[in-house]
Amino acid sequence: MRHESVYTFRAMGTRCSLHLFAASEAEAGMLAALAVAEVERIEKKYSRYDENSSLSLINRKAAVGDSVRVDEETAGLIDFAMACFDKSGGLFDISSGILRRAWNFSSRRLPADESITALLPCVGLEKLIWRRPELSFSIAGMELDLGGIGKEYAVDRLASILAAEGVTQGMIDLGGDFFVLGPRPGGAPWKIGLRDPDIAGRLIDTVPISEGALATSGDYERCITIDGRRYSHILDPRTGWPVPGLSSVTVLAPHCMVAGALSTTAILKGSDGVNWLSDLGVSHRWVDDQGRQGGDLPCVPPN
Repeated sequence: MRHESVYTFRAMGTRCSLHLFAASEAEAGMLAALAVAEVERIEKKYSRYDENSSLSLINRKAAVGDSVRVDEETAGLIDFAMACFDKSGGLFDISSGILRRAWNFSSRRLPADESITALLPCVGLEKLIWRRPELSFSIAGMELDLGGIGKEYAVDRLASILAAEGVTQGMIDLGGDFFVLGPRPGGAPWKIGLRDPDIAGRLIDTVPISEGALATSGDYERCITIDGRRYSHILDPRTGWPVPGLSSVTVLAPHCMVAGALSTTAILKGSDGVNWLSDLGVSHRWVDDQGRQGGDLPCVPPN
């Protein structure tokens, strides 16, 4: 008989949990230790807050318009980011994080137009020269931010590590980015709640999942509300401003990085994001800024 063990920890600025079925508590503890160590490794390597991280090294080169050679793991992340940039028409852009210098989401004020305008010349992956494994910056003052793919990458890495250790039943949750390794004993699916964008702590749906990754992007995660309008931290790299239309998008995909990139891109496409996801044929659920809901992701009412 396999026993369920639940481990919670904090990483990447959020609450994380592992739900594992293993032959013993000792085996589950070993698996959890492997997973936590991997998350901590990824966070240390790609944190923009750690001056010794690989990302900080890249950004020091970016600041002066220089070049840098990256390792294979980092090259894979850049390849993925470049592909997302192309597929999204330039909306999914890991150079747009520099816009946070204009936006203060702990304040009650919108940024001045000129503060955003001053940063826009430093945004745009088309300004990078990527000749694997050498990354060059054509202008000084740019900066890369892997916040849009780092947590999702960690989820996929944990799924790979646990699967290699023989885990066939379990669930990974890194701050609302999920991976289900297989159904619960007896074949029952895991049930993942979808948050109401307008009411904190309330669920609007529950998604039953037996395998795969689920990621949600929303305008409520970090935002400013002024005169009844919510301004999201998900910013259009072309304008430096959030795009109205969708409040929350959830995507189910084989990999968490893919699910996260699709959900974020849909938010950035605004009202066009719904048709874009439908045309791609990916299972999704959306809530717009008028409270309407839709999508083809199978859902059941929350308990």
